[in-house]
Amino acid sequence: MLSTIKKLASDYAAEFIAVRNHLHANPELSFVEFETSKFIQQKLTEWQIPFQVTAETGVVGLIKGKNPDKRVVALRADIDALPITEANEVPYKSKNAGVMHACGHDVHTTCLLGAAKILNETKSDWEGTIKLIFQPGEEKNPGGASLMIKAGVLENPAPEKIFGLHVHPGMEVGTFSFRGGMVMASADEIYISIKSKGGHAAYPHHTVDPILIASHLVISLQQIISRNNDPFNPSVLSITAFNGGYTTNVIPSEVKLMGTLRAMNEEWRFKAHDLILNHTRTLVASMGATVDARIDVGYPFVLNDVELSEKARKLAEEYAGASNVFETELRMGAEDFAFYTHKIPGCFYRLGAGNKEKGITSSVHTPTFNIDERAIEQGIGMMAWMGVNA
Repeated sequence: MLSTIKKLASDYAAEFIAVRNHLHANPELSFVEFETSKFIQQKLTEWQIPFQVTAETGVVGLIKGKNPDKRVVALRADIDALPITEANEVPYKSKNAGVMHACGHDVHTTCLLGAAKILNETKSDWEGTIKLIFQPGEEKNPGGASLMIKAGVLENPAPEKIFGLHVHPGMEVGTFSFRGGMVMASADEIYISIKSKGGHAAYPHHTVDPILIASHLVISLQQIISRNNDPFNPSVLSITAFNGGYTTNVIPSEVKLMGTLRAMNEEWRFKAHDLILNHTRTLVASMGATVDARIDVGYPFVLNDVELSEKARKLAEEYAGASNVFETELRMGAEDFAFYTHKIPGCFYRLGAGNKEKGITSSVHTPTFNIDERAIEQGIGMMAWMGVNA
């Protein structure tokens, strides 16, 4: 099967580079991926792979090999894009203003589509059932994975394990990385609205300045991490938006803050929620204003099954060579693939997509993110290889 999958991945590389370019040029934001969903459905229909639409834009396909009840393995790709304006000048540049596949979900979707075509053509050569999960809304709470699970994606048939990949421009094309155990952080969203008596900027003593209060709060919130958390326990608190005021001579009556908390320990995670909210309410009240503060609980940490990840790593070494397989470092980024890994054994691995010689090094979530297109062939083949062997 190894030589067969590699040959098919090579044969279909150009076809799926074109698929990726189409998806990249037509990105859609989380939970409104209607055209993307239709495109996926068209491809599965073309290949006569049965599927169902769930969670509005999610697509779940089934490929049955020999003895389909022997094993059920799920392969997952996310399909949504980000609210970023693309700066790349490429033929497949985003056609949708302010929307871009800046996190590589176009690549993930392409790799799963390519793997699906290979698996469907070789289904007489392998045993079990492959469940294809094309999932919406990875970039936005509550996470499309949670909605897909509620809709029954892990049932009828129930997969015994699940794989997902993520492109990484920091790794050279042709490489992969794996890690067992905890690999990515939880992610929660912080929303704070400080309200007070605004007024003329020349008479601050007649006001309760929410900009000053918010400034104190942004700085002091960092003490939640530096003086309450074990320094050996990875955690990040970032305030990412500070909105208030509209002119030079008026102190506003409201300032809004937004931010995120990342953690790798569930006990500390929810303790930090209490500390953040209590500190915010106490400080703001002490300075004479009122506050509405809330934390939206987001994704849990990604927990890769140790045994499955080790098996996947060995399979990757067979496919790509041991010199091209590395260990994924712990990362404070988050992924809603985590929801699956807290239900069934999962393995979330990385696909190298960078090329320093060609200047393809921009990080995800930036307007210049791109990939070396040779990663498509590698991603397609590896996902198919995992599906039939893990």
